[in-house]
Amino acid sequence: MQRFVLIGCGYTGSRLARRLPGPVRAFTGSAASAATLADAGIAAASWDLDRGPLEIDVAGAILFHLAPPPGGGATDPRTRTLLDSLCGLPDRMVYMSTTGVYGDAQGGPVDEDTPPAPSSGRASARLDAESSVRGWCGARGVPWTILRVPGIYGPGRLPLERLRRGDPSLRESEAGPGNRIHVDDLVSACVAAATVPAAADRIYNVGDGSHASSTEYFATVARLAGLPPPPTVSLSEARARLSPTAFSYLAESRRVDTRRMREELGLSPRYANLEAGIRASLGIPTP
Repeated sequence: MQRFVLIGCGYTGSRLARRLPGPVRAFTGSAASAATLADAGIAAASWDLDRGPLEIDVAGAILFHLAPPPGGGATDPRTRTLLDSLCGLPDRMVYMSTTGVYGDAQGGPVDEDTPPAPSSGRASARLDAESSVRGWCGARGVPWTILRVPGIYGPGRLPLERLRRGDPSLRESEAGPGNRIHVDDLVSACVAAATVPAAADRIYNVGDGSHASSTEYFATVARLAGLPPPPTVSLSEARARLSPTAFSYLAESRRVDTRRMREELGLSPRYANLEAGIRASLGIPTP
């Protein structure tokens, strides 16, 4: 039976660990998270990648690298630590990157052949990690798959506190198309990336295909959660009121093409409709 090794078992990884069709060995940065996974019957251990390598047997396994880069900087030393820790060769490595590597396309379309142009340190670090994974795998003949993922939402991962604080969103006229994915659909994409033969040595954009703006997203969450809609401001006002990181998420705009995901991975998102996905996340039946 195929076995799986997960590095970075947080919000998405903990759900993926429960979905995989085989034995799982999971590593997470939190001892509490490791204990929770162990209570669910998953072999788990805590590992702080910032403290150095750890011997991990990945021979014959599917390896998922889901750990984010450290905050700050344009490189990802954690990925290098991980690669230095591997004992044996995995059957495939799946790395979860970000659609942020494309940078600001000013609302224009991007696909997997669009040259990356990251405009933030966090996106540059993800691109650096992609390069490290591809280089390590290429030198050893290990197949790799990269998933470029947009904003993730789902149960317990909605901007409810943001809405309660009254943080502003952009005027719809200044808000470009957005990209996001429900966590259950992202887990399905991860499983497909690990198991579909055609996914070897391929990059896939992941997304629900709705392209609703961040303004529409926040307003829909507020309406369904029974919260006041966020105030809307101009782009220049948002720059003055929000943190640089929060502002960058609103200011960058692109329309991410996910046809390759649908055609090659055979994945049709369950929550292609944004309202249905938010309702499911809140536990509200769809009328």
